[in-house]
Amino acid sequence: MDCMVLQGGRRLTGEVSISGAKNAALPILASILLGKGTSTLTNVPAVRDVLTMSKVLTHLGASVEARGDRYTITLPGVASCQAPYELVKTMRASVLALGPLLARWGEAIVALPGGCAIGARPINLHLAALEKMGAEIRIEHGNVHACVRGRLKSARINFDIPTVTGTENVMMAASLADGTTVLENAASEPEVSDLASFLIKRGARISGAGTDVITIDGVPELRGADHEIVPDRVETGTYLIAGAITGGEVRVVRCRPDHCDALLAKLQEAGVALKVEKEAIQVRAGGPLRAVDVKTLPYPGFPTDMQAQMMALMALARGSSVITETVFESRFLHVLELQRMGADIRIEGNHSVVTGVERLSGAPVMASDLRASACLILAGLAAEGETRVSRVYHLDRGYERLDAKLAGLGAQVRREAERV
Repeated sequence: MDCMVLQGGRRLTGEVSISGAKNAALPILASILLGKGTSTLTNVPAVRDVLTMSKVLTHLGASVEARGDRYTITLPGVASCQAPYELVKTMRASVLALGPLLARWGEAIVALPGGCAIGARPINLHLAALEKMGAEIRIEHGNVHACVRGRLKSARINFDIPTVTGTENVMMAASLADGTTVLENAASEPEVSDLASFLIKRGARISGAGTDVITIDGVPELRGADHEIVPDRVETGTYLIAGAITGGEVRVVRCRPDHCDALLAKLQEAGVALKVEKEAIQVRAGGPLRAVDVKTLPYPGFPTDMQAQMMALMALARGSSVITETVFESRFLHVLELQRMGADIRIEGNHSVVTGVERLSGAPVMASDLRASACLILAGLAAEGETRVSRVYHLDRGYERLDAKLAGLGAQVRREAERV
């Protein structure tokens, strides 16, 4: 396994380009299973989860040709309806194969998903919705086995809580179901809207994506289409905080500022100077950072995927901030590692009280999940001395060439093999 070694205290400056969104690319790749034909995807991020999903598609019968960020995918038919554990054990998004396989091919066997250790994240909402649409589902030997006689039927689905992957899974399945399906309390994230845009290009009839009520009129079949993956709003936010935490001046380009409103508002409240353009954001540290309270919420609220990175910034702000996590119950695992670097943080239930300190000091730390990895990298950029972040394989699941992009901004960072 690799680790990332940083020499902190360098002010980041320059321009960085944002890659396509991992959380949009994965459901769009899974949706290829809904029909035959050829689709071409561009702005596909070079991250490990995308590579894993490509392997899943290949195993299931697709031909996947990748050239840089351009993927050409052809699905003549399915060779298997099973996404095995060996392929999907590290990636929760593997469950997104369930809806498409079931709707198009009548059967799906998908291993219960793995991924980051940030809470249970059950898929019961997916399964209950598919059962309401006529699927027969059983769980055995670590797999979800779903089948349907004929086509899925339409239904009115009211999710107990907004679920991004649940909304995507059921929306894909409903695209080929008989009748009109309505999803209430649906997730409204930009990645859901990006998936809907791709499905519509392929002939799906979907309205309301981006709101909490999505209506899908089932169609007999979907064709291939061309689509550009939306820019990654979490990567955007991570580089904005990298500029702010180092007192630098960074211009983030090829991004979607309108997808980052909640984060931008909090950064400005914290005293970070921002210049927002149509497809770019420039960040400049204007003075001492001010502590601000943050509460994670479903979109358009403050994203849970930016909570850890914001905590790293607040660790150096003047005053005390309260960071409240409402989406995942185990997403404070990075706190202990930040404390090793000198951060003053205490956990009270789903709240973390962060009292800013004058400086952080470099230390060996261990990443517990994807966004915690980014949090510790950000802290290491600002800390005095050397920070060694181990288990950065988490980082590779969701960030494209993070070390190279940071080095392009002036960071002193290198990747090396873990010491035994």
